[in-house]
Amino acid sequence: MTTTTAQRHLLLNMTANGSLAKPGKDLFVVRHGEGPYVDDAAGNRYIDGLSGLYCCQIGYSYADEIAEAAQKQLRELCYSPLWSDSAHPTGLALAERLAALAPDGIEHVFFSGGGAEAVETAWKIARKFHTLRGETGRTKAIARRGAYHGLTLGALSFTDDPGLTEPYGPPAVETHFVANTNRTGLEEPLEEAAFTQYLLADVEATVLAAGPETVAMLIAEPVQNRGGCITPPEGYWQGLRALADRYGFLLVADEVITAFGRLGEWFGGELYGARPDIVTVAKGITAGYAPMGATLVADRVAEVINRPGEVLNHGYTFSGHPLSAAIALRSLEIMQRDRILENVRRHQDHLAQRMCSLGELPIVGDVRGAGYFYAVELVGDLDGGGFSDTARAALVADLIPRRLREAGLLARVYNRAAPLVQIAPPLISDRALLDRIADIIADTLDEASCRL
Repeated sequence: MTTTTAQRHLLLNMTANGSLAKPGKDLFVVRHGEGPYVDDAAGNRYIDGLSGLYCCQIGYSYADEIAEAAQKQLRELCYSPLWSDSAHPTGLALAERLAALAPDGIEHVFFSGGGAEAVETAWKIARKFHTLRGETGRTKAIARRGAYHGLTLGALSFTDDPGLTEPYGPPAVETHFVANTNRTGLEEPLEEAAFTQYLLADVEATVLAAGPETVAMLIAEPVQNRGGCITPPEGYWQGLRALADRYGFLLVADEVITAFGRLGEWFGGELYGARPDIVTVAKGITAGYAPMGATLVADRVAEVINRPGEVLNHGYTFSGHPLSAAIALRSLEIMQRDRILENVRRHQDHLAQRMCSLGELPIVGDVRGAGYFYAVELVGDLDGGGFSDTARAALVADLIPRRLREAGLLARVYNRAAPLVQIAPPLISDRALLDRIADIIADTLDEASCRL
């Protein structure tokens, strides 16, 4: 029934929906969650190794507390917009709470419905900032190769994936792409300092080629998700800050995935010394219990766009919805009360050791990540590490995802330019569960290695 219903009525995200009609292709339906686990419609239990989609920070066992907060809010006020000269107490309280958690100097919050909207907002605020300062020619952005920043037309401009961008024509924002921080695939290995210098030189050359007076912002994730949990070298974010100051563009940290404990800090950029002008968040802000995004803005930017008489002509109907705001407040309260970040810090070194040990398997080319956010890049049966069509279809598209799920683990298996297995477990996961995740991946990739 569920597969038939989907075929007739439901268009799934990022999915070949027509393939649901193929024989033997069943829709995977999740019906229940408890702790770090989810159960499917048949009653099978799985470790949610991806936290839903990088958002269920506290797992699935806080529903009673979240429901209590939601019920209280709905009984008090179901809806009021953050529009014109109107606000509501829950939105005000959440803005204050986020400002208290945010990096130094970031005190202002604009709410949205999710990550892509938060990125769109960052772009509009950057443009408004420069325009009010008389620099109307700053109409270009810089992003990193292979990055993903969302699928709305503005955010899509900063996303480097032809399969996602080309069907929709020219980008809404002219964007120039620079090297990401992936060390894999370099023609020759570089020492840490040399790699940082190489990356920053590429950014500077790109800014100069585009015209420094035309660049409005550079957007980057502290750890780049697409391409597999790509971490930065030492000094990279400090170098980006210096370039932003030198050439006058704004620095945007896209923390839609990395904020709220994923890397063991409230904001992942703090792990790398990032000092952005704007931070975009979503996902973990409500721990997956409701949709919400936010764009956090530095004082120096807000001082300009908040000049008397100036209008921030941008908004969303459900920006800072009272229900989502109440859920976010309770979720953040739970994370602090139950010391969720401390749990990540307590076990992250052990997870790093377990994941890095996978590098001994023949099919593993690289392991990278931080906190509770890791990827294993796979190598295949061709010279240079690529996969033949046969091996890719048999292993990456079939055996690996199938064996992981059969063993009770939900993880992400990419089958694109760089085949990957990625995990982002709930932040409540203990050492025993992390060991179980690593064991399942090890057994699966060992079998895949034997079949290469």
